[in-house]
Parts: sequence; structure tokens; C-alpha cells
Amino acid sequence: MSRDEAARNALGEPLQLCSLSPKTGYLRDGHCRTKPDDLGSHVVCAQITDIFLAFSRECGNDLVTPVPAYGFPGLKDGDRWCLCAVRWLEGLNAGVAPPVFLQATHERVLDIVDLDLLLPKALDLPRHS
Repeated sequence: MSRDEAARNALGEPLQLCSLSPKTGYLRDGHCRTKPDDLGSHVVCAQITDIFLAFSRECGNDLVTPVPAYGFPGLKDGDRWCLCAVRWLEGLNAGVAPPVFLQATHERVLDIVDLDLLLPKALDLPRHS
């Protein structure tokens, strides 16, 4: 089994696709996989919101403006994107963290964010009343 095939999500299951449109991931393969040179740890599959985009821009990371040289299309509300775990946590602490897809969020997120913080923001888990 190759290293990519063995990638696990935050729930300990096989990592699912985050997005191919726009094509996301550190490796731009649609998955929130990571490598040792991924200093930002782009492992959180999030559904981007306008409020998070504004927050990220205020923090110095413009995720709206396209950068074709890096294959970055620019993001809009509703896009799925592999975010840096630390930036997502900063957004959570500021009350603006976007919802996540845990099945497509790499298990390495748990090195930075507790699962208990991710679960309430998960869009891909059944809700219990």
C-alpha cells in the first residue's frame, strides 16, 4: 500500500476527497494530504465562508485574490478548501472558523486541534437532537 493510500482522516478512516473544483490540497490533488515540507499543515477540509475569508485577509493571508502562478484560483463563499490547521484554530478562537468535513480532514489535524473542537463544526456527521 502506498503512503497516499494509507492516509487517514481525523476519524481514523481512509481520507476522502475534499475538492477538485477548486482543486485543493498542498499537493493540489483534491485531498488534504500533507508532507514534511508543508509548514502550514494544510489538513483541514473546510467549507469556506465570507466571514472567514475576511478574517484570513486581516491576518495577512488573502485567499480571495487568484494567484495563477501557484495554481490558486481565489476562493469564494461555499468553496471547499484545505486550510492550515493553525489558521482554522485561530478562526475558531475568533468565532469565525468555517465548518469542516472530517472525513476529508487529515488525521494530522489532531496534532494541533482537539477532535472535540472539530466535531461541532462538522458538516459530514449525523446530528443528534
